[in-house]
Formats: sequence, C-alpha cells, structure tokens
Amino acid sequence: MLQIQKLDSSLERARNSYDSANVKLHRIEHSLAINRIGLHVARANLVVAQKNLSQRLLSIYTSRDNQSTLAVILGATSIDDLVNRIESVQSLSSQDVAVVNQVVSFKREVTVRQHTLVRDRRAQAALVRQRAAAKARISSQLNRQQHLYNSIKGEIAHLVAMQHARQLALARQAQQRLASYQSQGHNPALDLSTGFTAPPTQYSGVVGIAMQFLGVPYVWGGASPSGFDCSGLVMYVYAQVGVSLPHYTGAQWAMGVPVAYSDLQPGDLVFFDGLGHVGLYIGGGEFIHAPHTGDVVRIDSLSEGWYAATYDGARRITSG
Repeated sequence: MLQIQKLDSSLERARNSYDSANVKLHRIEHSLAINRIGLHVARANLVVAQKNLSQRLLSIYTSRDNQSTLAVILGATSIDDLVNRIESVQSLSSQDVAVVNQVVSFKREVTVRQHTLVRDRRAQAALVRQRAAAKARISSQLNRQQHLYNSIKGEIAHLVAMQHARQLALARQAQQRLASYQSQGHNPALDLSTGFTAPPTQYSGVVGIAMQFLGVPYVWGGASPSGFDCSGLVMYVYAQVGVSLPHYTGAQWAMGVPVAYSDLQPGDLVFFDGLGHVGLYIGGGEFIHAPHTGDVVRIDSLSEGWYAATYDGARRITSG
C-alpha cells in the first residue's frame, strides 16, 4: 500500500510540475505576443522617424544651413556620441532635437524588444522541455502504478472492506465534533514560530460535505462523486461552498495562508510528501482524503505512519 501511496504522491508532484510549466508558458507566450506587436510598432515608428530625419538633412543640404543643429552633429561616430553632441550644443533648434531623439528612441526600443524576444523564446523552449519531461514521468508512473495495483488489488479490496465499519464510526465521531465546534466561538491563534496570526476558518462546513463521499473510489485525475484523487476531492468540496480552487496540490498550497499544527481547524488543507498529497482536516487530529489507487475516500490520523512522517504543513482558505 505504501508503494502505491508513494507512486500517487510522485504522480501529483509530476502533475504540479506539468501544470506549473503550463501556467508559466502561458505567461511567456502572452509576453511574446505583446513584444511582437511592440517590435512591429517600434520598427514602423523608426522608419517614419528616419524618413523625417532624411528630409531634414536634405533641407539643410539644399539650404546650405551650416549653423543648424544637424550640421553641427553630423560628425557623430555613434549614438552615444550623437547624444553627447546634441547636449553640448547651446543654441539647438528644438525641431532638430526632436527629430534626432525620435530616431534614437525608436532604435533603442527596437533593440530592447529584439533582446526580450530572444530571452522569451529561450524561456519558452525550456518550459516546453520541462512540460514534456513531466508528461513523460506521468505516463511512466501511471504504467508502474497500474502494474503494481494489479498485483495487489485483491489485498487492497480486503483491507478496504475491513476498514468500512471503522470508517463509519470515525465519521460519526467527526460529525459530533464538528457540530460541537460550530456551536462554539473560535478565536484565531498565534503561530509562535512565525508570529503570524491565521484568521479563523470560514469553511468548516466543507467537512460535512466531504463526509458524504466516504467510500467513493480513488480515481487519478478525478474530481466528481464518481471518483476523486486527493486534490480533486478538495477542489470539489470547496466548490460546493462557492470557493474555486485549482486541481493540483502545488496551486492549492499557494491559495491559502499558513496554519500551525497546533491551530488546525476543520476545513484546513493538510499537505504531505513534498506537496504530493493533500487532505482536509476534520478535527481530533484526523483528516479526510482520497489516498491512492485502489483505495476509497477515508479518514486517517495525522499522527500515524506515513502521514505523520511526510507532513508538510497546512493552509487555511480565507476567501473564494
């Protein structure tokens, strides 16, 4: 069972990586699109500015205006030299300065946007590679997981059946605790390790919703009463109270505020194994979750076995 739990946790981390790469890739592609437009506009502006400069130079040449600003600065050897010459001339024509500055400005904008496009394309390629690697890991681990499950599914089914009566008893106790908790006032507690005060939970009611799904089979990628994975269960029950959460643990961790172990309240999200697994705290040191392939939604203790050993921390959802 532990091997399957570890595989499911590893799958969730791979999905975190895949989904995170997708989010970053979307941002990069948006930046690329904006910069392509900006580069096109800057190039068009540069053409116009260069045309204006050419016309002004032609005007100076044909009028023999050797005292003009442009005549003074025609000897410039670089853009920096050009700018220095402009700044050194005391009796500059504002028209000439504007014409030159436009060319300099648009030339620089073209260069900056070209460099940004190169940087973004490299980032895009790296993210595509990261996403492909995560997808390959997911495919490989799914195959390993299915093979392992097929070899021990009889044993898992027997253990799940044996757990049924105990799970019903745990659910009754949890419902009684929840009713008592909701009838009392609860103040926020200070986490002494961070000095951060987590606000009281608004969503203890999700525990009662989650309890309705005890015994629903684990389905990787599932987020409905026909089958849940760990983050899918959390996402679904919070959706029932109007709170939209993403369907992967890394993003769910980022949605809430940190909660000390000693300050856990019903409805808090509890995370394990490097954000490879998530469940809902229900009080009394217990949580409800969708454990792994072959198992069903059930209640477990935070202080026992693999969950105690791999506990990462908790988050409290404070708004939708």
